Amino acid sequence: QVQLVESGGGSVQAGGSLRLSCAASGYNKRRYCMGWFRQVPGKEREGVAGMDSDGNIRYSDSVKGRFTASIDNAKNTLYLQMNTLSPEDTAMYYCAAFSPFPYGLTCPLRTGGYTYWGQGTPVTVAS
Repeated sequence: QVQLVESGGGSVQAGGSLRLSCAASGYNKRRYCMGWFRQVPGKEREGVAGMDSDGNIRYSDSVKGRFTASIDNAKNTLYLQMNTLSPEDTAMYYCAAFSPFPYGLTCPLRTGGYTYWGQGTPVTVAS
């Protein structure tokens, strides 16, 4: 059973930065796919970044070059460093685990396949 708890959300001015954390437990450190997603009311949940145990990291076009996802397996923690934030980045942010993660797949940026989710942490970017 994978458990995920996000933290680090808050309010920031446009152009600012935030770092989100996700404390993870119960995941397979030898074979994993962990993702960051975001959602605003009335819209579908959007994939932001996905990273797997092979070292591959994917980003959505909307955040590429501004966001950096990472994982510290020694600390069982995922991170999402968000720079140059804009009001369009305002959303509830979630971390998720695709578990078990089959060999031969690339970590997806869609919600399908992710079976474990955190409760979310809110990010508000003021203009």
